[in-house]
Amino acid sequence: MVTLADVRALALTLPRTTEAVVRGRVKFRVGRIVYLAFSRDETLMGFGFPKEEREWLVGTEPDKFLMPRGSDLRYNWAVVRLDAVDREEMRGLVVDAWAMVVPKSVSAPYRE
Repeated sequence: MVTLADVRALALTLPRTTEAVVRGRVKFRVGRIVYLAFSRDETLMGFGFPKEEREWLVGTEPDKFLMPRGSDLRYNWAVVRLDAVDREEMRGLVVDAWAMVVPKSVSAPYRE
């Protein structure tokens, strides 16, 4: 099972990333743009994800991925249950979400 500590250890190595606590929720961002956010109980992680691919993602693995709450549907955002992913998959989700908010020249060395 992946934990907030696992995600933190990776996210804070990514250039321009900062951690913040907003209304009791841990968030990782670049500048003012949030690319990861945790539920208060740290069981769910919201992450940047192309909204045009979101229904496909949730439809392929509904036990793992969730649609964001209604107020977040307008954003490039999806949600994952942390107990349903391993560290390798978490790494891909985190790096891809981060890459959405930094210049391509910054993310290129981190993309596989």
